[in-house]
Amino acid sequence: MEEINLLGKIIIRGKIKAETGLAIGSGGGKMEIGGVDNPVIKDAFGKPYIPGSSLKGKMRSLLEKASGKKPNVSLGKARIHICENKEEYQKCIVCKIFGLPGEKDFSEPTRLIVRDAFLIEDSITDEMRKNMDFKYTEVKSENVIDRITSAANPRQMERVPAGAEFDFEMIYNVFSEEDKNNLKDVFKGMELLEHDYLGSSGSRGYGKVRFEGIKVYWCSKEDYEKGKIEEKKEINAELQTPNKIVEKFEEIRKNIS
Repeated sequence: MEEINLLGKIIIRGKIKAETGLAIGSGGGKMEIGGVDNPVIKDAFGKPYIPGSSLKGKMRSLLEKASGKKPNVSLGKARIHICENKEEYQKCIVCKIFGLPGEKDFSEPTRLIVRDAFLIEDSITDEMRKNMDFKYTEVKSENVIDRITSAANPRQMERVPAGAEFDFEMIYNVFSEEDKNNLKDVFKGMELLEHDYLGSSGSRGYGKVRFEGIKVYWCSKEDYEKGKIEEKKEINAELQTPNKIVEKFEEIRKNIS
């Protein structure tokens, strides 16, 4: 692997708003009488959150499709694209941004780090709670029809209600001038996600989300060396949605120096 020198970090912060019910499963279900079939993932305090892995994985998948990259490696239940050689990697924005397995002899550090996004409690209003089944979530009853027997299979889906908001943070590592240009594709991934879905049951209306109040900061290597990272340089001004940032990206790019 060639020598890599950090030039700085881009800090991306904002809110994710659920515009329809959001269901990101915990993998459990019906562990007790009255339990739902598909509970949402929760933190140690019982609050639902959006795992960074779910957000990053969905953005990667959408950018793979948008750039015509065919999935060629199985990762759990999913299939993703992984470049097979250095020449392919040099031209692949997806693998550069989202990373490669460490065993690849041409792999480089992952550019994008995506934190878990935690619920903003105040976004769950008293009016919303009147129609909710639990403190932070609702339960939606559904019928799944067996295509062969036509038998109904009722189930209960736990969801975070529409209107809930989460604080998110992404860190984008910059090692080259090319990385500065490729930052635009991170916001393209967010843009694509707004017109797709996050979590499960998207074809039935779940998982529509919107990114709001985005703030983008540039922290150079020199800022870290001088201990000035608290004096972050906000570089996106009034451009606070993914589509606005993509549209006017050059205004942001010129502020990364």
